[in-house]
Amino acid sequence: MPTIPVNTLIQKLPDNLINQIAAGEVIERPASIVKELMENSIDAGATSISVELENGGIQRICIRDDGSGIDKSQMPMALTRHATSKITSMDELLNVSTLGFRGEALPSIASVSRMNLISNSEAGNHGWELKAESKAIKPAAHTQGSTVIVSDLFYNTPARRKFLRTEKTEYSHCEQVVKRLALANFHIAFSLRHNQKTIFSLPVANNKKEKEQRLEKLLGKAFIEHAIYFERAVESMRISGWLAAPAFSRTQADLQFQYINHRNIRDKTISHAVKLAYQDVLYHGRHPAYVLFLELDPHAVDVNAHPAKHEVRFRDNRAIHDFVRQTLKQAIGELRPAQIDSNNLSRLAASGATAPVSAQTYFSHDRATTEDQFRQLYSTAVNEPLHAYPGDEFCDPNTEQQEETPLLGYALAQLHGIYILAQNAEGLILVDMHAAHERIVYEHLKNTESDSHVVRQQLLVPVKIAVSQSEALLAEQQNGFFESLGFEVDRTGEESIIVRAVPKILSHANIADLIRDLLADWQSNKFSTRIEQARNDILSTIACHSSVRANRKMTVTEMNALLRSMELTERSNQCNHGRPTWIQLSVKDLDKLFLRGR
Repeated sequence: MPTIPVNTLIQKLPDNLINQIAAGEVIERPASIVKELMENSIDAGATSISVELENGGIQRICIRDDGSGIDKSQMPMALTRHATSKITSMDELLNVSTLGFRGEALPSIASVSRMNLISNSEAGNHGWELKAESKAIKPAAHTQGSTVIVSDLFYNTPARRKFLRTEKTEYSHCEQVVKRLALANFHIAFSLRHNQKTIFSLPVANNKKEKEQRLEKLLGKAFIEHAIYFERAVESMRISGWLAAPAFSRTQADLQFQYINHRNIRDKTISHAVKLAYQDVLYHGRHPAYVLFLELDPHAVDVNAHPAKHEVRFRDNRAIHDFVRQTLKQAIGELRPAQIDSNNLSRLAASGATAPVSAQTYFSHDRATTEDQFRQLYSTAVNEPLHAYPGDEFCDPNTEQQEETPLLGYALAQLHGIYILAQNAEGLILVDMHAAHERIVYEHLKNTESDSHVVRQQLLVPVKIAVSQSEALLAEQQNGFFESLGFEVDRTGEESIIVRAVPKILSHANIADLIRDLLADWQSNKFSTRIEQARNDILSTIACHSSVRANRKMTVTEMNALLRSMELTERSNQCNHGRPTWIQLSVKDLDKLFLRGR
Protein backbone atom coordinates (compact mmCIF):
# COMPACT_ATOMS: atom_id res chain seq x y z
CA MET A 1 0.00 0.00 0.00
CA PRO A 2 1.54 3.37 -0.97
CA THR A 3 2.66 5.71 1.78
CA ILE A 4 0.59 8.87 2.05
CA PRO A 5 2.85 11.92 2.46
CA VAL A 6 2.12 14.17 5.44
CA ASN A 7 2.42 17.95 5.74
CA THR A 8 2.38 18.30 1.94
CA LEU A 9 1.86 21.85 0.78
CA ILE A 10 -1.21 22.55 -1.34
CA GLN A 11 0.00 24.33 -4.45
CA LYS A 12 -1.53 25.80 -7.55
CA LEU A 13 -0.57 23.77 -10.61
CA PRO A 14 1.40 25.48 -13.41
CA ASP A 15 -0.74 26.73 -16.29
CA ASN A 16 0.87 24.34 -18.78
CA LEU A 17 0.11 21.33 -16.57
CA ILE A 18 -3.46 22.57 -16.04
CA ASN A 19 -3.89 22.78 -19.81
CA GLN A 20 -2.50 19.28 -20.32
CA ILE A 21 -4.87 17.86 -17.69
CA ALA A 22 -7.76 19.65 -19.40
CA ALA A 23 -6.53 18.40 -22.75
CA GLY A 24 -6.83 14.84 -21.44
CA GLU A 25 -10.59 15.36 -21.19
CA VAL A 26 -11.02 17.20 -24.50
CA ILE A 27 -8.26 15.85 -26.80
CA GLU A 28 -8.26 12.08 -27.07
CA ARG A 29 -6.97 11.69 -30.65
CA PRO A 30 -6.64 13.69 -33.90
CA ALA A 31 -10.38 13.42 -34.49
CA SER A 32 -10.98 15.35 -31.25
CA ILE A 33 -8.95 18.27 -32.63
CA VAL A 34 -10.76 18.15 -35.97
CA LYS A 35 -14.10 18.27 -34.15
CA GLU A 36 -13.19 21.19 -31.86
CA LEU A 37 -11.66 23.30 -34.64
CA MET A 38 -14.49 22.65 -37.11
CA GLU A 39 -17.06 23.57 -34.47
CA ASN A 40 -15.18 26.84 -33.89
CA SER A 41 -15.36 27.52 -37.63
CA ILE A 42 -19.11 26.83 -37.70
CA ASP A 43 -19.66 29.10 -34.69
CA ALA A 44 -17.66 31.81 -36.50
CA GLY A 45 -20.27 31.86 -39.26
CA ALA A 46 -18.14 30.14 -41.91
CA THR A 47 -19.72 29.28 -45.26
CA SER A 48 -16.74 27.16 -46.35
CA ILE A 49 -14.51 24.84 -44.29
CA SER A 50 -11.57 22.83 -45.59
CA VAL A 51 -9.83 20.05 -43.66
CA GLU A 52 -6.37 18.75 -44.60
CA LEU A 53 -4.78 15.80 -42.80
CA GLU A 54 -1.40 14.10 -42.93
CA ASN A 55 -0.73 10.65 -41.50
CA GLY A 56 -4.29 10.38 -40.24
CA GLY A 57 -3.97 13.73 -38.50
CA ILE A 58 -1.16 12.53 -36.25
CA GLN A 59 1.50 14.47 -38.14
CA ARG A 60 -0.52 17.48 -39.29
CA ILE A 61 -4.03 18.93 -39.22
CA CYS A 62 -4.92 22.11 -41.09
CA ILE A 63 -8.42 23.59 -40.90
CA ARG A 64 -9.30 26.74 -42.82
CA ASP A 65 -12.55 28.70 -42.84
CA ASP A 66 -13.99 31.97 -44.14
CA GLY A 67 -15.69 32.90 -40.88
CA SER A 68 -15.52 36.15 -38.92
CA GLY A 69 -11.91 35.64 -37.89
CA ILE A 70 -10.13 36.81 -34.73
CA ASP A 71 -8.78 40.32 -34.22
CA LYS A 72 -5.03 40.62 -33.58
CA SER A 73 -5.61 41.96 -30.08
CA GLN A 74 -7.79 38.96 -29.21
CA MET A 75 -5.49 36.22 -30.49
CA PRO A 76 -3.41 35.75 -27.29
CA MET A 77 -6.63 35.62 -25.25
CA ALA A 78 -7.94 32.87 -27.54
CA LEU A 79 -5.21 30.57 -26.14
CA THR A 80 -6.20 31.26 -22.54
CA ARG A 81 -8.32 28.64 -20.76
CA HIS A 82 -11.99 29.49 -20.24
CA ALA A 83 -11.74 32.51 -22.53
CA THR A 84 -14.69 32.60 -24.92
CA SER A 85 -16.85 35.04 -26.82
CA LYS A 86 -19.88 32.72 -26.82
CA ILE A 87 -21.29 33.05 -23.31
CA THR A 88 -20.99 35.62 -20.53
CA SER A 89 -23.52 34.45 -17.92
CA MET A 90 -25.29 31.41 -16.47
CA ASP A 91 -28.45 32.32 -18.37
CA GLU A 92 -26.53 32.24 -21.66
CA LEU A 93 -25.01 28.88 -20.69
CA LEU A 94 -28.50 27.46 -20.14
CA ASN A 95 -29.62 28.91 -23.48
CA VAL A 96 -26.45 28.21 -25.47
CA SER A 97 -26.92 27.83 -29.22
CA THR A 98 -23.27 27.58 -30.30
CA LEU A 99 -21.41 24.29 -30.60
CA GLY A 100 -18.52 25.49 -28.43
CA PHE A 101 -18.77 27.57 -25.29
CA ARG A 102 -16.24 26.44 -22.67
CA GLY A 103 -13.14 28.13 -24.06
CA GLU A 104 -11.01 24.99 -23.64
CA ALA A 105 -10.31 23.79 -27.17
CA LEU A 106 -7.48 26.05 -28.38
CA PRO A 107 -5.43 26.08 -25.14
CA SER A 108 -5.88 22.31 -24.77
CA ILE A 109 -4.72 21.68 -28.33
CA ALA A 110 -1.78 24.07 -27.93
CA SER A 111 -0.62 22.25 -24.79
CA VAL A 112 -0.21 18.87 -26.54
CA SER A 113 0.98 19.90 -30.02
CA ARG A 114 2.73 22.58 -32.06
CA MET A 115 -0.02 24.95 -33.08
CA ASN A 116 -0.15 28.02 -35.32
CA LEU A 117 -3.20 30.27 -35.48
CA ILE A 118 -3.59 32.53 -38.54
CA SER A 119 -6.59 34.82 -38.73
CA ASN A 120 -8.01 37.91 -40.39
CA SER A 121 -10.99 39.60 -38.79
CA GLU A 122 -13.60 41.54 -40.71
CA ALA A 123 -11.93 44.82 -39.81
CA GLY A 124 -8.39 43.78 -40.84
CA ASN A 125 -6.83 44.25 -44.25
CA HIS A 126 -4.38 41.38 -43.73
CA GLY A 127 -4.01 38.50 -41.33
CA TRP A 128 -1.86 37.77 -38.32
CA GLU A 129 -0.08 34.58 -37.28
CA LEU A 130 0.32 33.50 -33.66
CA LYS A 131 2.71 30.67 -32.75
CA ALA A 132 1.38 29.03 -29.60
CA GLU A 133 4.81 27.95 -28.30
CA SER A 134 6.46 31.37 -28.44
CA LYS A 135 3.30 33.53 -28.26
CA ALA A 136 4.92 35.61 -31.02
CA ILE A 137 2.59 37.39 -33.49
CA LYS A 138 3.59 38.45 -36.98
CA PRO A 139 1.75 39.63 -40.13
CA ALA A 140 0.54 36.94 -42.52
CA ALA A 141 -1.25 36.89 -45.85
CA HIS A 142 -4.76 35.58 -45.21
CA THR A 143 -8.25 36.37 -46.43
CA GLN A 144 -11.07 36.86 -43.97
CA GLY A 145 -11.40 33.87 -41.69
CA SER A 146 -9.04 31.63 -39.76
CA THR A 147 -6.58 28.81 -40.33
CA VAL A 148 -5.34 26.56 -37.52
CA ILE A 149 -2.36 24.30 -38.18
CA VAL A 150 -1.67 21.55 -35.64
CA SER A 151 1.54 19.47 -35.95
CA ASP A 152 3.16 16.64 -34.02
CA LEU A 153 0.27 15.68 -31.77
CA PHE A 154 1.37 14.56 -28.28
CA TYR A 155 5.06 15.24 -29.07
CA ASN A 156 5.52 16.41 -25.47
CA THR A 157 3.43 13.61 -23.91
CA PRO A 158 4.92 10.43 -25.46
CA ALA A 159 2.91 8.17 -23.15
CA ARG A 160 -0.30 9.46 -24.69
CA ARG A 161 1.10 9.25 -28.22
CA LYS A 162 1.65 5.52 -27.73
CA PHE A 163 -2.10 5.07 -27.30
CA LEU A 164 -2.81 6.35 -30.81
CA ARG A 165 -3.78 3.72 -33.37
CA THR A 166 -2.64 3.22 -36.93
CA GLU A 167 -2.83 5.98 -39.53
CA LYS A 168 -5.80 4.23 -41.15
CA THR A 169 -7.74 4.03 -37.90
CA GLU A 170 -7.04 7.61 -36.85
CA TYR A 171 -7.96 8.88 -40.31
CA SER A 172 -11.23 6.94 -40.19
CA HIS A 173 -12.17 8.68 -36.94
CA CYS A 174 -11.33 12.07 -38.46
CA GLU A 175 -13.40 11.34 -41.55
CA GLN A 176 -16.38 10.40 -39.40
CA VAL A 177 -16.15 13.73 -37.57
CA VAL A 178 -16.15 15.67 -40.85
CA LYS A 179 -19.09 13.63 -42.14
CA ARG A 180 -21.14 14.16 -39.00
CA LEU A 181 -20.64 17.92 -39.07
CA ALA A 182 -21.28 18.09 -42.82
CA LEU A 183 -24.59 16.25 -42.38
CA ALA A 184 -25.79 18.85 -39.87
CA ASN A 185 -24.68 21.98 -41.73
CA PHE A 186 -26.02 21.97 -45.28
CA HIS A 187 -25.47 25.74 -45.49
CA ILE A 188 -21.70 25.25 -45.37
CA ALA A 189 -19.38 23.90 -48.09
CA PHE A 190 -16.92 21.25 -46.86
CA SER A 191 -13.81 19.65 -48.31
CA LEU A 192 -11.56 16.90 -46.95
CA ARG A 193 -8.03 16.00 -48.08
CA HIS A 194 -5.76 13.28 -46.72
CA ASN A 195 -2.10 12.97 -47.66
CA GLN A 196 -2.60 15.45 -50.53
CA LYS A 197 -5.54 13.46 -51.92
CA THR A 198 -9.04 14.97 -52.11
CA ILE A 199 -11.54 12.65 -50.43
CA PHE A 200 -14.65 14.73 -51.07
CA SER A 201 -15.74 18.27 -51.82
CA LEU A 202 -19.29 19.21 -50.85
CA PRO A 203 -20.98 22.36 -52.15
CA VAL A 204 -23.62 24.22 -50.18
CA ALA A 205 -26.99 22.38 -50.23
CA ASN A 206 -29.98 24.72 -50.27
CA ASN A 207 -32.87 22.41 -51.11
CA LYS A 208 -34.01 18.85 -50.46
CA LYS A 209 -32.53 17.50 -53.70
CA GLU A 210 -29.12 19.04 -53.00
CA LYS A 211 -29.23 17.81 -49.40
CA GLU A 212 -29.92 14.28 -50.59
CA GLN A 213 -27.02 14.57 -53.03
CA ARG A 214 -24.81 15.37 -50.04
CA LEU A 215 -26.26 12.39 -48.16
CA GLU A 216 -25.47 10.18 -51.13
CA LYS A 217 -21.83 11.32 -51.20
CA LEU A 218 -21.37 10.85 -47.48
CA LEU A 219 -23.49 7.77 -46.74
CA GLY A 220 -23.66 6.03 -50.09
CA LYS A 221 -26.14 5.76 -52.93
CA ALA A 222 -27.87 2.72 -51.43
CA PHE A 223 -28.84 4.66 -48.30
CA ILE A 224 -30.57 7.48 -50.12
CA GLU A 225 -32.29 5.04 -52.52
CA HIS A 226 -33.92 3.35 -49.53
CA ALA A 227 -34.56 6.36 -47.32
CA ILE A 228 -37.56 8.62 -46.94
CA TYR A 229 -37.63 12.18 -45.66
CA PHE A 230 -39.91 12.91 -42.70
CA GLU A 231 -40.72 15.89 -40.50
CA ARG A 232 -43.10 16.71 -37.68
CA ALA A 233 -43.57 19.59 -35.26
CA VAL A 234 -45.43 19.63 -31.94
CA GLU A 235 -45.37 22.80 -29.86
CA SER A 236 -41.69 23.65 -29.24
CA MET A 237 -40.37 20.32 -30.58
CA ARG A 238 -39.53 19.64 -34.21
CA ILE A 239 -38.05 16.52 -35.72
CA SER A 240 -36.94 15.83 -39.29
CA GLY A 241 -34.50 13.72 -41.24
CA TRP A 242 -34.19 10.57 -43.30
CA LEU A 243 -35.16 7.03 -42.32
CA ALA A 244 -33.91 4.02 -44.24
CA ALA A 245 -36.49 1.35 -44.95
CA PRO A 246 -36.33 -1.66 -42.60
CA ALA A 247 -35.02 -3.77 -45.47
CA PHE A 248 -31.91 -1.56 -45.52
CA SER A 249 -30.89 -2.71 -42.06
CA ARG A 250 -27.24 -3.07 -41.00
CA THR A 251 -25.13 -5.59 -39.13
CA GLN A 252 -23.84 -2.72 -36.97
CA ALA A 253 -25.00 0.73 -35.92
CA ASP A 254 -22.66 2.52 -38.33
CA LEU A 255 -25.27 4.61 -40.17
CA GLN A 256 -27.01 6.26 -37.25
CA PHE A 257 -26.74 10.02 -36.86
CA GLN A 258 -28.49 11.95 -34.08
CA TYR A 259 -28.50 15.74 -33.76
CA ILE A 260 -29.96 18.00 -31.09
CA ASN A 261 -30.17 21.60 -32.29
CA HIS A 262 -27.59 20.68 -34.97
CA ARG A 263 -25.21 19.26 -32.34
CA ASN A 264 -24.10 15.68 -32.99
CA ILE A 265 -24.82 13.59 -29.89
CA ARG A 266 -25.20 10.03 -28.64
CA ASP A 267 -28.27 9.81 -26.45
CA LYS A 268 -29.75 6.66 -24.93
CA THR A 269 -33.25 8.12 -24.75
CA ILE A 270 -33.32 8.83 -28.49
CA SER A 271 -31.61 5.53 -29.34
CA HIS A 272 -34.18 3.63 -27.31
CA ALA A 273 -37.05 5.50 -28.96
CA VAL A 274 -35.68 4.68 -32.43
CA LYS A 275 -35.20 1.05 -31.47
CA LEU A 276 -38.82 0.76 -30.39
CA ALA A 277 -40.05 2.49 -33.54
CA TYR A 278 -38.31 -0.20 -35.62
CA GLN A 279 -39.05 -2.93 -33.09
CA ASP A 280 -41.19 -5.37 -35.08
CA VAL A 281 -39.94 -4.62 -38.58
CA LEU A 282 -36.24 -5.45 -38.20
CA TYR A 283 -34.73 -8.89 -38.47
CA HIS A 284 -33.12 -10.13 -35.25
CA GLY A 285 -29.77 -8.50 -34.51
CA ARG A 286 -30.01 -5.90 -37.27
CA HIS A 287 -29.66 -2.12 -36.84
CA PRO A 288 -31.63 0.66 -38.58
CA ALA A 289 -29.99 3.44 -40.59
CA TYR A 290 -31.10 7.06 -40.16
CA VAL A 291 -30.19 10.73 -39.99
CA LEU A 292 -32.30 12.44 -37.34
CA PHE A 293 -32.50 16.14 -36.46
CA LEU A 294 -34.29 17.14 -33.26
CA GLU A 295 -34.86 20.82 -32.53
CA LEU A 296 -35.83 21.90 -29.02
CA ASP A 297 -36.00 24.97 -26.85
CA PRO A 298 -32.38 25.27 -25.58
CA HIS A 299 -33.75 25.50 -22.03
CA ALA A 300 -35.21 21.98 -22.45
CA VAL A 301 -31.80 20.37 -22.94
CA ASP A 302 -28.50 20.60 -21.04
CA VAL A 303 -25.54 20.34 -23.43
CA ASN A 304 -22.99 20.91 -20.66
CA ALA A 305 -23.13 17.32 -19.47
CA HIS A 306 -19.92 15.90 -20.96
CA PRO A 307 -16.43 17.36 -21.62
CA ALA A 308 -16.61 16.37 -25.30
CA LYS A 309 -20.28 17.48 -25.47
CA HIS A 310 -21.35 14.09 -26.89
CA GLU A 311 -24.05 13.60 -24.27
CA VAL A 312 -26.97 15.77 -23.24
CA ARG A 313 -29.65 15.78 -20.55
CA PHE A 314 -33.30 16.44 -21.27
CA ARG A 315 -35.59 18.23 -18.87
CA ASP A 316 -38.42 15.84 -19.83
CA ASN A 317 -37.09 12.48 -21.03
CA ARG A 318 -40.57 11.00 -21.38
CA ALA A 319 -41.83 13.74 -23.68
CA ILE A 320 -38.76 13.48 -25.93
CA HIS A 321 -38.93 9.68 -26.02
CA ASP A 322 -42.63 9.61 -26.91
CA PHE A 323 -42.27 12.34 -29.54
CA VAL A 324 -39.39 10.60 -31.34
CA ARG A 325 -40.87 7.15 -31.08
CA GLN A 326 -44.36 8.08 -32.25
CA THR A 327 -43.05 10.15 -35.16
CA LEU A 328 -40.72 7.46 -36.45
CA LYS A 329 -43.21 4.67 -35.86
CA GLN A 330 -45.82 6.56 -37.87
CA ALA A 331 -43.34 7.28 -40.68
CA ILE A 332 -42.34 3.61 -40.86
CA GLY A 333 -45.97 2.49 -40.64
CA GLU A 334 -46.99 4.65 -43.59
CA LEU A 335 -44.34 3.16 -45.86
CA ARG A 336 -45.18 0.70 -48.57
CA PRO A 337 -42.69 -1.15 -50.72
CA ALA A 338 -41.71 0.28 -54.09
CA GLN A 339 -40.25 -1.63 -56.99
CA ILE A 340 -36.56 -2.38 -57.16
CA ASP A 341 -34.64 -3.67 -60.14
CA SER A 342 -32.18 -6.53 -60.02
CA ASN A 343 -29.24 -4.18 -60.70
CA ASN A 344 -29.55 -3.06 -57.08
CA LEU A 345 -29.34 -6.54 -55.56
CA SER A 346 -25.56 -6.79 -55.41
CA ARG A 347 -25.27 -3.22 -54.16
CA LEU A 348 -27.81 -3.94 -51.41
CA ALA A 349 -25.94 -7.07 -50.38
CA ALA A 350 -22.68 -5.13 -50.21
CA SER A 351 -24.28 -2.41 -48.11
CA GLY A 352 -25.68 -4.87 -45.59
CA ALA A 353 -29.35 -4.77 -46.54
CA THR A 354 -31.42 -7.83 -45.70
CA ALA A 355 -33.65 -8.06 -48.75
CA PRO A 356 -34.19 -6.54 -52.20
CA VAL A 357 -37.06 -4.37 -51.07
CA SER A 358 -37.24 -0.58 -51.15
CA ALA A 359 -39.67 1.81 -49.51
CA GLN A 360 -40.14 5.27 -50.96
CA THR A 361 -43.86 5.91 -51.34
CA TYR A 362 -46.97 5.98 -49.18
CA PHE A 363 -50.18 4.05 -48.85
CA SER A 364 -52.95 4.99 -51.25
CA HIS A 365 -56.47 3.98 -50.18
CA ASP A 366 -58.21 4.71 -53.48
CA ARG A 367 -58.37 1.02 -54.48
CA ALA A 368 -61.31 -0.93 -55.89
CA THR A 369 -62.70 -1.43 -52.59
CA THR A 370 -62.32 0.28 -49.25
CA GLU A 371 -59.90 -0.37 -46.40
CA ASP A 372 -62.82 -1.26 -44.14
CA GLN A 373 -63.86 -4.03 -46.50
CA PHE A 374 -60.38 -5.47 -46.50
CA ARG A 375 -60.11 -5.29 -42.74
CA GLN A 376 -63.41 -7.15 -42.59
CA LEU A 377 -61.67 -10.07 -44.30
CA TYR A 378 -59.64 -10.69 -41.14
CA SER A 379 -61.88 -9.30 -38.42
CA THR A 380 -63.25 -12.68 -37.34
CA ALA A 381 -61.30 -15.32 -35.41
CA VAL A 382 -57.81 -15.46 -36.87
CA ASN A 383 -57.96 -19.22 -37.30
CA GLU A 384 -60.77 -19.04 -39.82
CA PRO A 385 -59.83 -19.50 -43.49
CA LEU A 386 -59.28 -16.48 -45.68
CA HIS A 387 -62.49 -15.03 -47.11
CA ALA A 388 -63.06 -14.31 -50.77
CA TYR A 389 -62.13 -10.93 -52.16
CA PRO A 390 -65.37 -9.09 -53.02
CA GLY A 391 -65.73 -8.65 -56.75
CA ASP A 392 -64.09 -11.49 -58.65
CA GLU A 393 -63.86 -9.36 -61.79
CA PHE A 394 -61.00 -7.46 -60.12
CA CYS A 395 -59.06 -10.67 -59.52
CA ASP A 396 -58.41 -11.46 -63.18
CA PRO A 397 -55.27 -9.76 -64.53
CA ASN A 398 -56.69 -9.98 -68.03
CA THR A 399 -60.09 -8.43 -67.25
CA GLU A 400 -60.73 -5.46 -69.46
CA GLN A 401 -62.86 -3.80 -66.77
CA GLN A 402 -59.80 -3.18 -64.61
CA GLU A 403 -58.63 0.44 -65.09
CA GLU A 404 -55.51 0.42 -62.93
CA THR A 405 -53.37 -2.48 -61.81
CA PRO A 406 -52.82 -2.41 -58.03
CA LEU A 407 -49.30 -2.17 -56.62
CA LEU A 408 -49.01 -5.91 -55.93
CA GLY A 409 -50.97 -6.87 -59.04
CA TYR A 410 -53.15 -9.97 -59.43
CA ALA A 411 -52.44 -13.54 -58.45
CA LEU A 412 -51.39 -16.01 -61.15
CA ALA A 413 -50.54 -19.13 -59.15
CA GLN A 414 -49.23 -20.62 -55.93
CA LEU A 415 -45.72 -22.10 -55.80
CA HIS A 416 -44.99 -25.12 -53.58
CA GLY A 417 -47.73 -24.03 -51.20
CA ILE A 418 -45.45 -21.24 -49.92
CA TYR A 419 -45.29 -18.40 -52.42
CA ILE A 420 -47.86 -16.43 -54.38
CA LEU A 421 -46.90 -15.43 -57.91
CA ALA A 422 -48.63 -12.27 -59.08
CA GLN A 423 -48.46 -9.99 -62.11
CA ASN A 424 -48.42 -6.19 -61.81
CA ALA A 425 -47.66 -3.37 -64.24
CA GLU A 426 -43.90 -3.78 -63.70
CA GLY A 427 -43.58 -7.54 -63.96
CA LEU A 428 -43.58 -10.42 -61.48
CA ILE A 429 -44.37 -10.23 -57.74
CA LEU A 430 -43.31 -13.01 -55.35
CA VAL A 431 -45.06 -13.08 -51.97
CA ASP A 432 -44.32 -15.23 -48.91
CA MET A 433 -47.94 -15.90 -48.02
CA HIS A 434 -47.35 -16.87 -44.37
CA ALA A 435 -45.08 -13.88 -43.67
CA ALA A 436 -47.55 -11.51 -45.33
CA HIS A 437 -50.62 -12.88 -43.55
CA GLU A 438 -48.72 -12.87 -40.24
CA ARG A 439 -48.16 -9.12 -40.53
CA ILE A 440 -51.80 -8.49 -41.48
CA VAL A 441 -53.11 -10.46 -38.50
CA TYR A 442 -50.57 -8.88 -36.13
CA GLU A 443 -51.47 -5.32 -37.10
CA HIS A 444 -55.16 -6.15 -36.80
CA LEU A 445 -54.65 -7.61 -33.32
CA LYS A 446 -52.63 -4.57 -32.21
CA ASN A 447 -55.30 -2.17 -33.43
CA THR A 448 -58.08 -4.19 -31.82
CA GLU A 449 -56.21 -4.45 -28.52
CA SER A 450 -55.33 -0.76 -28.36
CA ASP A 451 -58.86 0.36 -29.26
CA SER A 452 -60.62 -1.81 -26.69
CA HIS A 453 -60.80 -1.46 -22.92
CA VAL A 454 -58.10 -3.40 -21.06
CA VAL A 455 -59.62 -6.63 -19.81
CA ARG A 456 -58.36 -7.40 -16.29
CA GLN A 457 -58.04 -10.90 -14.89
CA GLN A 458 -57.89 -11.60 -11.14
CA LEU A 459 -55.12 -14.01 -10.18
CA LEU A 460 -56.20 -17.14 -8.36
CA VAL A 461 -52.94 -16.97 -6.43
CA PRO A 462 -51.65 -13.36 -6.04
CA VAL A 463 -47.98 -12.88 -6.87
CA LYS A 464 -45.81 -11.61 -3.99
CA ILE A 465 -42.67 -9.78 -5.11
CA ALA A 466 -39.65 -8.80 -3.02
CA VAL A 467 -38.36 -5.39 -4.08
CA SER A 468 -36.18 -2.62 -2.69
CA GLN A 469 -37.64 -0.01 -0.36
CA SER A 470 -37.48 2.65 -3.08
CA GLU A 471 -39.22 0.34 -5.58
CA ALA A 472 -41.96 -0.47 -3.07
CA LEU A 473 -42.52 3.24 -2.51
CA LEU A 474 -42.59 3.83 -6.27
CA ALA A 475 -45.17 1.06 -6.75
CA GLU A 476 -47.33 2.68 -4.09
CA GLN A 477 -46.98 6.13 -5.69
CA GLN A 478 -47.73 4.78 -9.19
CA ASN A 479 -50.82 2.82 -8.18
CA GLY A 480 -52.98 4.78 -10.64
CA PHE A 481 -50.50 4.06 -13.45
CA PHE A 482 -50.67 0.33 -12.76
CA GLU A 483 -54.48 0.44 -12.74
CA SER A 484 -54.54 2.16 -16.13
CA LEU A 485 -52.50 -0.73 -17.53
CA GLY A 486 -54.84 -3.36 -16.07
CA PHE A 487 -52.81 -4.31 -12.99
CA GLU A 488 -53.86 -4.35 -9.36
CA VAL A 489 -50.70 -3.79 -7.30
CA ASP A 490 -50.53 -3.09 -3.54
CA ARG A 491 -47.65 -2.43 -1.21
CA THR A 492 -47.57 -5.00 1.62
CA GLY A 493 -44.39 -4.05 3.44
CA GLU A 494 -41.24 -1.95 3.44
CA GLU A 495 -39.72 -4.13 0.72
CA SER A 496 -42.61 -6.10 -0.74
CA ILE A 497 -45.55 -5.69 -3.07
CA ILE A 498 -48.34 -8.00 -4.22
CA VAL A 499 -49.99 -8.30 -7.65
CA ARG A 500 -53.65 -9.35 -7.45
CA ALA A 501 -54.76 -8.78 -11.06
CA VAL A 502 -53.15 -8.43 -14.47
CA PRO A 503 -54.25 -7.63 -18.04
CA LYS A 504 -55.85 -10.80 -19.40
CA ILE A 505 -53.48 -10.93 -22.37
CA LEU A 506 -50.51 -11.08 -19.96
CA SER A 507 -51.98 -13.68 -17.63
CA HIS A 508 -49.38 -16.29 -18.64
CA ALA A 509 -46.39 -13.93 -18.59
CA ASN A 510 -43.72 -13.93 -15.87
CA ILE A 511 -45.45 -11.26 -13.76
CA ALA A 512 -42.70 -10.88 -11.14
CA ASP A 513 -39.96 -10.23 -13.71
CA LEU A 514 -42.22 -7.91 -15.71
CA ILE A 515 -43.09 -5.76 -12.65
CA ARG A 516 -39.44 -5.61 -11.52
CA ASP A 517 -38.30 -4.51 -14.98
CA LEU A 518 -41.07 -1.94 -15.14
CA LEU A 519 -40.11 -0.44 -11.77
CA ALA A 520 -36.43 -0.36 -12.77
CA ASP A 521 -37.32 1.51 -15.95
CA TRP A 522 -39.39 4.00 -14.00
CA GLN A 523 -36.60 4.63 -11.52
CA SER A 524 -34.00 5.34 -14.21
CA ASN A 525 -36.07 6.88 -17.01
CA LYS A 526 -39.36 7.97 -15.37
CA PHE A 527 -41.24 5.88 -17.94
CA SER A 528 -41.41 2.33 -19.29
CA THR A 529 -42.59 0.50 -22.41
CA ARG A 530 -42.28 -2.98 -20.90
CA ILE A 531 -46.02 -3.62 -20.84
CA GLU A 532 -46.50 -2.69 -24.47
CA GLN A 533 -43.50 -4.78 -25.50
CA ALA A 534 -44.76 -7.80 -23.57
CA ARG A 535 -48.25 -7.38 -25.05
CA ASN A 536 -46.87 -7.08 -28.59
CA ASP A 537 -44.67 -10.15 -28.12
CA ILE A 538 -47.76 -12.17 -27.21
CA LEU A 539 -49.79 -10.74 -30.08
CA SER A 540 -46.92 -11.50 -32.47
CA THR A 541 -46.85 -15.11 -31.30
CA ILE A 542 -50.64 -15.37 -31.73
CA ALA A 543 -50.37 -13.91 -35.23
CA CYS A 544 -47.55 -16.25 -36.20
CA HIS A 545 -49.43 -19.37 -35.09
CA SER A 546 -52.75 -18.16 -36.47
CA SER A 547 -51.65 -17.16 -39.96
CA VAL A 548 -52.08 -19.23 -43.06
CA ARG A 549 -49.54 -22.05 -43.01
CA ALA A 550 -47.26 -23.47 -45.67
CA ASN A 551 -48.83 -25.99 -48.05
CA ARG A 552 -52.26 -24.46 -47.50
CA LYS A 553 -53.83 -24.46 -50.97
CA MET A 554 -55.35 -21.07 -51.76
CA THR A 555 -57.74 -20.11 -54.51
CA VAL A 556 -56.94 -17.21 -56.82
CA THR A 557 -59.66 -15.19 -55.11
CA GLU A 558 -58.09 -15.81 -51.69
CA MET A 559 -54.63 -14.93 -52.96
CA ASN A 560 -55.91 -11.66 -54.38
CA ALA A 561 -57.64 -10.90 -51.09
CA LEU A 562 -54.28 -11.29 -49.36
CA LEU A 563 -52.54 -9.02 -51.90
CA ARG A 564 -55.16 -6.28 -51.49
CA SER A 565 -54.96 -6.45 -47.72
CA MET A 566 -51.15 -6.22 -47.86
CA GLU A 567 -51.46 -2.97 -49.79
CA LEU A 568 -53.55 -1.47 -47.01
CA THR A 569 -51.68 -2.84 -43.99
CA GLU A 570 -49.01 -0.84 -42.23
CA ARG A 571 -45.49 -2.30 -42.19
CA SER A 572 -46.49 -4.97 -44.70
CA ASN A 573 -42.96 -4.96 -46.17
CA GLN A 574 -41.82 -7.28 -43.38
CA CYS A 575 -43.31 -9.96 -41.20
CA ASN A 576 -43.30 -9.58 -37.41
CA HIS A 577 -39.77 -10.98 -37.25
CA GLY A 578 -38.33 -8.58 -39.82
CA ARG A 579 -38.26 -10.95 -42.80
CA PRO A 580 -39.38 -9.53 -46.17
CA THR A 581 -42.87 -10.43 -47.29
CA TRP A 582 -42.49 -9.79 -51.03
CA ILE A 583 -40.09 -8.87 -53.83
CA GLN A 584 -40.47 -7.46 -57.35
CA LEU A 585 -38.88 -8.70 -60.55
CA SER A 586 -39.54 -6.34 -63.44
CA VAL A 587 -39.97 -7.47 -67.03
CA LYS A 588 -36.60 -5.88 -67.71
CA ASP A 589 -35.06 -8.06 -64.98
CA LEU A 590 -36.63 -11.16 -66.49
CA ASP A 591 -35.42 -10.20 -69.97
CA LYS A 592 -31.86 -10.02 -68.64
CA LEU A 593 -32.17 -13.47 -67.09
CA PHE A 594 -33.12 -14.91 -70.49
CA LEU A 595 -30.70 -12.71 -72.48
CA ARG A 596 -33.57 -11.23 -74.46
CA GLY A 597 -32.66 -8.33 -76.75
CA ARG A 598 -28.99 -9.33 -77.09
